[in-house]
Amino acid sequence: MAKDLIIVESPAKVKTIKKFLGDKFYVEASVGHVRDLPQKKLGVDESKGFEPQYGVIPGKQKVVDQLQKVAAKAGTVFLAPDPDREGEAIAWHMAELLKETNSNIERIQFNEITAKAVREALEHPREINEKLFQSQQARRILDRLVGYKISPLLWRKVRKGISAGRVQSVALRIVVDREKERLAFKPEEYWLFKARLEGDVPPPFEADLAKIGGKKAHVGSGDAAQALAAELEGKPFVVREVAEKERSKQPPAPFITSTLQQAANQRLGYAAKKTMGAAQKLYEGVDLGERGTTALITYMRTDSTRIADEARDAAKAYIVETLGKEYYPAKARVFKTKAGAQDAHEAIRPIDVAITPRDVAGLLPKDQYQVYKLVWERFVASQMAAARFWDTSAAIECGPAEFKAKGERLTFPGFLKVYGQDAEDESGASKALPPLAKGQELKLLELKREQKFTQPPPRYTEASLVRELEEKGIGRPSTYAAIISTLLDRDYARLEEKHFAPTELGVTVSDQLTAHFQTVMDVGFTAGMEEALDQVAEGGKDWRALLTDFASGFNEALEKAGKDMANEDTGLTCPDCGKALKAKFGRSGPFLACAGYPECKFTSNFTKDESGAYQLAEKIANADSGLVCPSCGKPMLVKFGKRGPFLACAGYPDCSTTANFTRDESGKYQFVETPEQMVPEVVGSCPECGKDVLLKKTRTGSRFYSCSGYPKCKYSKPFTTGVACPREGCDGELVEKSSRYGKLFYSCSNYPNCDMAVWDWPVVEPCPECGSPILVKKTTKTHGEHLACPVKTCKYRKLQQ
Repeated sequence: MAKDLIIVESPAKVKTIKKFLGDKFYVEASVGHVRDLPQKKLGVDESKGFEPQYGVIPGKQKVVDQLQKVAAKAGTVFLAPDPDREGEAIAWHMAELLKETNSNIERIQFNEITAKAVREALEHPREINEKLFQSQQARRILDRLVGYKISPLLWRKVRKGISAGRVQSVALRIVVDREKERLAFKPEEYWLFKARLEGDVPPPFEADLAKIGGKKAHVGSGDAAQALAAELEGKPFVVREVAEKERSKQPPAPFITSTLQQAANQRLGYAAKKTMGAAQKLYEGVDLGERGTTALITYMRTDSTRIADEARDAAKAYIVETLGKEYYPAKARVFKTKAGAQDAHEAIRPIDVAITPRDVAGLLPKDQYQVYKLVWERFVASQMAAARFWDTSAAIECGPAEFKAKGERLTFPGFLKVYGQDAEDESGASKALPPLAKGQELKLLELKREQKFTQPPPRYTEASLVRELEEKGIGRPSTYAAIISTLLDRDYARLEEKHFAPTELGVTVSDQLTAHFQTVMDVGFTAGMEEALDQVAEGGKDWRALLTDFASGFNEALEKAGKDMANEDTGLTCPDCGKALKAKFGRSGPFLACAGYPECKFTSNFTKDESGAYQLAEKIANADSGLVCPSCGKPMLVKFGKRGPFLACAGYPDCSTTANFTRDESGKYQFVETPEQMVPEVVGSCPECGKDVLLKKTRTGSRFYSCSGYPKCKYSKPFTTGVACPREGCDGELVEKSSRYGKLFYSCSNYPNCDMAVWDWPVVEPCPECGSPILVKKTTKTHGEHLACPVKTCKYRKLQQ
């Protein structure tokens, strides 16, 4: 009897499934998608009802051939890609490629990769869900229409090579709109008052100003703060009211995709892409030594908080046995899944709660361990009893002012015993109030006042952006990581201190798309499209009708944008011809160019003020920085080069000193290096003119020799390490260089004929293990200063005495 064939997505799953099925089945991997729309053309025939033109993905024909070969000798072909829309699409395309080889094709799916789940799936096969596939197909065609039709327009109007995406562009707009809110924000002054008080028994505690004259406190100026302090001076602080009550804190629901990404970003600092990569491996199966290859978590792309009854029972048994009955609630917890969720899969949970993070601590890479620990703790905590606190609050009067003091005491940790690291903070041990009674007079230890200013809305972190996308219905759990990666990869936004800051390119693209494609860029429309795609999956809407409705308005907007879209107007005029200056983008970044090009070729760098308005950089070029040249004492002037602004001596060409700079909070210029570090050292005489040779630094940090007679004498030479190039047959030497980002390295003086280079200072000493003619000096936290072999495959290391 012929063996049946199971086709999964990844080779890792093959290994996990073979572990418990043995040789009873053929198990092969499609390695993701095998067919898609063509890469270099639209691939959608709109005149024939948006008929897609699918083909085998370049590089995948070998995989397809192998699958067809095995399918030909198999009994039944079971298609088992991931249990979601993308997985259904992979199954549909595999069936199209295999149906002539073997027509006996079934679809199976499982939420976890265990022997029980796979065997149950094999016992209950189904047909491919045509509606679910059509939903994925409609999404794919929508994305192709937007991307392939808008992107060429952006190439012509903004910058060649950039692109637009149906969902990513809306996410970009959210980031850009937040930045505009920040720029438009006007800070307002206010003052905080805190009273440090002491009762009859310790500890001392702090109370915050809450009311003045029975109304919510607002102290808006220094004068008002001074007046209030004077009014309170000498007046007693008396307890007006004390309230005590018990409070319960309920555990959070088990993770769904978005909450896992948010928690991993907040607690571990992981990007969504890193989190999902680690979770994917935990789902597919990891090597646990004696346990073999084992899957640790359920499917990680889900928006449901539902869990299986057997998983709930296993959690109960674990909690009662290891922590005690009091840690399990009186009634098993069932979390309500949010409205609009697809609820196709369980929440993200450990497959076997008995495999604790401690059990796998030494067996998993750090990222996989941390993600598993997060999932395990969250799931167990979600099934535990609530934490209980005893809260105390006191209202304290002083003259016309009322102060509030709050304290809390943890009486029962409940789920905080497991989840997790904030339990100690949650206990509020440091927030405890001493015994207080109504009418009690308190001793004032200190009355503190602090000037504050209202803050603009914060930039998005990865966690808060995912939350915003989820709340607004933009994208789906499987797309959040890709959306964020796209914004960064296209240089539409950058992470500054873990917050998204849009680039000039990102702002321009967002503004242009918002102005000319209002429907595509509308948050409500995009969320509505997600709902429409859900309706296609449920059989309530025809996929072709959805595309027809979208394309009619989209094609009209596209035609109009082709005529009307222009480079961004900066509000500035060209100093040479008086025409408008437009913002443009080149390989080195954004710049300003005259709208009269090619007749007028004026270009300039630019800056933006606090409100985001353009300022012509040429206006401040050659401005006096207020600093003096450390070499000759003349003023240092602001200049602009290909890599941005820098300082140069006004005595040029007689003095060629240059320097990088920063500006302090008041806007004053400051040297990056001290003047002493900037003064060139005399190291000899010029072999060409006899004047002094100076040891100088490039703007990016590497040293070089230069004649003091420059620019009349052009003699210069790279700073040498004195180490001959180790490449056989090369007569060069290793000289000091620096990258455009200021990182030093040491490369052959015969470059580009010889591309030998090392990142660390070279030393003439052969490697005893691989024979490399040189070693390099390195300093690391683990080994301190030491010598190491520069050959990547050689691990030789020699510690310094």
